[in-house]
Amino acid sequence: MSNIEIQSLFVEHGIKETGNRTLVARALHDSGQPLSLLELEAILGTIDKSTILRTLNLFREAHFVHVIESGDGCTRYEICQSHHHDEDEDAHLHFFCESCHQTICLSDNHIPQIELPDGYVARSANFLVKGLCPKCAKKVR
Repeated sequence: MSNIEIQSLFVEHGIKETGNRTLVARALHDSGQPLSLLELEAILGTIDKSTILRTLNLFREAHFVHVIESGDGCTRYEICQSHHHDEDEDAHLHFFCESCHQTICLSDNHIPQIELPDGYVARSANFLVKGLCPKCAKKVR
């Protein structure tokens, strides 16, 4: 993803571009999998944890990132493929490997529509499948 593509996504989501925001977005994109705050901090050694966290919170509020509660009790973040700043149109399932602790996107498997009782308002949904990834499953056999 080029800087121009990141800038375009920022505009679509109503996010003002800064150098740090671009670096966080690039790290999330380039990782290929959802990342935790600690993983982002390790990748972005020049940006302090509080700046990364503020950036992630801004991204979350603008629906630029999904927040995933992974199977190890850690919160992870990934860039949304949505192009709206007021909704997540690409909410999908995730797989957590109980052995290597990686969280993998299952982008082709969308979270099903849930009927809520009157008066309830859904703000997010998290659907996580736990098990072993192919690499770890081979080790068990």
